[in-house]
Amino acid sequence: MDEEYEVIVLGTGLKECILSGLLSVDGVKVLHMDRNDYYGGESTSLNLNQLWKKFKGEEKAPEHLGASRDYNVDMMPKFMMGNGKLVRVLIHTDVTKYLSFKAVDGSYVFVKGKVQKVPVTPMEALKSPLMGIFEKRRAGKFFSYVQDYDEKDPKTHNGMDLTKLTTKELIAKFGLDDNTIDFIGHAVALHTNDQHLNQPALDTVMRMKLYAESLARFQGSSPYIYPLYGLGELPQAFARLSAVYGGTYMLNKPECKVEFDEEGKVIGVTSEGETAKCKKIVCDPSYLPGKVRKIGTVARAIAIMSHPIPNTNDSHSVQVIIPQKQLARKSDMYVFCCSYSHNVAPKGKFIAFVSTDAETDNPQTELKAGIDLLGAVDEIFFDMYDRYEPVNEPALDNCFISTSYDATTHFETTVADVLNMYTLITGKELDLSVDLSAASAAEE
Repeated sequence: MDEEYEVIVLGTGLKECILSGLLSVDGVKVLHMDRNDYYGGESTSLNLNQLWKKFKGEEKAPEHLGASRDYNVDMMPKFMMGNGKLVRVLIHTDVTKYLSFKAVDGSYVFVKGKVQKVPVTPMEALKSPLMGIFEKRRAGKFFSYVQDYDEKDPKTHNGMDLTKLTTKELIAKFGLDDNTIDFIGHAVALHTNDQHLNQPALDTVMRMKLYAESLARFQGSSPYIYPLYGLGELPQAFARLSAVYGGTYMLNKPECKVEFDEEGKVIGVTSEGETAKCKKIVCDPSYLPGKVRKIGTVARAIAIMSHPIPNTNDSHSVQVIIPQKQLARKSDMYVFCCSYSHNVAPKGKFIAFVSTDAETDNPQTELKAGIDLLGAVDEIFFDMYDRYEPVNEPALDNCFISTSYDATTHFETTVADVLNMYTLITGKELDLSVDLSAASAAEE
């Protein structure tokens, strides 16, 4: 261990493992350490007995729920956009060879007290029960504008500069009502609050285009894909990648104390009396608690069920977004469901998550609107965890700290954090202009 590395990565959460893999591919000498004896950190996957122990404090789950080993319950479950940045990172690094993916069955939104399929094309808009006949026409025109919009071709802009026009002003030109604005902003553009309405419309339009491109890529009924056996496979795949490119791994290293010089710059990590020297540290917030601040708490419920979520066309895997306005909340609520079709549960069993930014300290009450959508549950567990973000200046201390996972059930915010950290660490942007059409990232 008494060696010198360019970067030491602490923690094997997904963000840390992606960065470890990317840096190793770049030829950076990486040492990756974790105080735990398993991969995944906060984003690990648990079998049924591990889940039972974590939430009930008992060693064994009841037998009627099936074999423990048949469960892979993700602690931070998120779907990937089929054309999104995480898929591009997977293809860029060739990590896809370690993984198998399957399309997600459904993408839904809760509006006006009902679960409805998210329409994203002019044709879907015309069929959607979300809107009345006149609103359908207006929405169809808006979707056509978005579909045809090309940032580099002014002819497609209809005389509008989306870098100056706000989302609210753009939508006003098409005369859409509040419920339509709600599902477009939250369930298609995947904004987590309503701040986007007063920001330049270009970001929202590009997010909508990403949703539509992801939907078209796998010709499924949702834009999302998800790994077989759950997300626990991802950190390990990036760890394998790092090892192939010379990265060194040490699990089960207690304490992992970060050492600094007199100027406050990182110089290494000490564990079990040995110090590995380094120039930079990458870690999750738990390794440097003095350099982060709490930014909120996530409330969530994890349910085991014997049926799909009602009103989702019997989808075996599905996301339902409940926009904040629909519940008079400050943040959206997310419902995630996966099942034996993605090999995360025994045959006939479904795993559902309901999550949101906590506004009270009572998750049972706060999550009720999402839990009510699930129907009958076999078992349910409640949990809350705090979220942190870095407050240090990486240019001064060479510490690069990830932000805690949010309540969303998609990867867009997670990947944005990883790519931002990569740029801060290396001083360059990751080139993700890969030919997705030539890559087969999903397996039906």
